[in-house]
Amino acid sequence: MSDTTTIGLIAGGRQFPMLIARGVKAHGHRLVGVGFSGHSNMQVAEVADAWRELKLGKLGKLIRFFKEEGVERVIMAGTIDKPRAMDVGLLDMRAAKLIFSLRNKGDSSILGALAVEFEKEGMPVAPAHELVPELLTPEGVLTKRQPGEREWQDLRFGWKLAKEMGRLDVGQCVIVREGIVAAVEALEGTDRAIERGCSFGGEGCVAVKVFKPGQEERIDLPSAGTDTISRLVEGKALCFGIEAGKSLLFDQEEAIRIADRHGIAIVGLSQTMME
Repeated sequence: MSDTTTIGLIAGGRQFPMLIARGVKAHGHRLVGVGFSGHSNMQVAEVADAWRELKLGKLGKLIRFFKEEGVERVIMAGTIDKPRAMDVGLLDMRAAKLIFSLRNKGDSSILGALAVEFEKEGMPVAPAHELVPELLTPEGVLTKRQPGEREWQDLRFGWKLAKEMGRLDVGQCVIVREGIVAAVEALEGTDRAIERGCSFGGEGCVAVKVFKPGQEERIDLPSAGTDTISRLVEGKALCFGIEAGKSLLFDQEEAIRIADRHGIAIVGLSQTMME
């Protein structure tokens, strides 16, 4: 990025948007933020140089606001309730036209099309991790406890399964136990998929989260954090594998401390490790 850039931040929920907002300001850039009622972390407004709260689905108003504020690059960060985002009654004409032009309405297709809309307006989408590279998941075992042999087998199985599901643009996370699939992430998101998978699979489950083949890397890296590890603790899971270098692990030190306290192994996975 240039020395001083006007960054447009589309803020979703949880902590990620705030981490990005602070990173933008720490690097001396001007921050223009947009949040959605009932979806976004509104604390971003406290650090933004300009802020607008919109209803979800108002793509035209969002783009106009960014153009009025001279936004040069766009970053998207945080969770959005996808079922509500797809509610036709919430969409303006521009958003509806975009959604209904897509044959595949999976996350990657929608986000990729959204990125194209911003690029048409001269506002390219930038990867959030350019500003906070320390959030990227490192490779290898991150916890004190190493996975056992059975867990490594489940990690390899879960990796292959998650990559195949990702090719279909279904989800990023699977929960397995002893080679049996307990849950596949869909609309509900990772944390709820873990809850469901552990309830079906019982004690000793392994969760695997990967970067989907063809996923929109500028917008939608897989992510996890203390909430995810807490779900694994509650579900009495044994191990969590998340793709290294292509996923974000928030509050890494605290997440690892929680895992260590409860004997859960966290592993930053790579293709080489899974072969």
